[in-house]
Amino acid sequence: MEELLALCKKGDRRAQKKLYDSLAPKMFALCIRYMGDRESAADVLQDGFVTLFSKLDTFSGEGSFEGWVRRIFVNTALMSLRKNDILRNTKELEDAAPVVSEASSALDDIGYKELMAMVASLPTGFRTVFNMYVIEGFSHKDIADALGISEATSRSQLLRGRTMLQDMIRKRR
Repeated sequence: MEELLALCKKGDRRAQKKLYDSLAPKMFALCIRYMGDRESAADVLQDGFVTLFSKLDTFSGEGSFEGWVRRIFVNTALMSLRKNDILRNTKELEDAAPVVSEASSALDDIGYKELMAMVASLPTGFRTVFNMYVIEGFSHKDIADALGISEATSRSQLLRGRTMLQDMIRKRR
């Protein structure tokens, strides 16, 4: 990998193509998760690779290269979503009731692809916060900072997204 990265940094097009081919499938899946549709995801994928190749010199070699790449693509997707002000019409839920999970047994019957399709069908704000919190492991503070919202809004978006997912799972039965 180090040799491939060194060649990419020198502008070797074959090496860049090889790196693109190895990363594109995973990063496209990440982009679809955030954007919700293939067309928007393809735009973010392209923008992410432009950023990746322009910032390749800044990768220090410490930590996981794939983790570094993943962060670039998450940030690119968030910038794209931020441009459209995805959470402009959201309201905070101050004292939201906890979600009671009746869906756990139904969840056992759902495959990964079907579950991810359900996540992709969530409204943009719910889907974004769900992805950042549940899948990427961001804290509500980090989500709030990244999206320019309050932590309470982040929590309410997650709660509403989970509730919608549970409803989808129940209706699937």
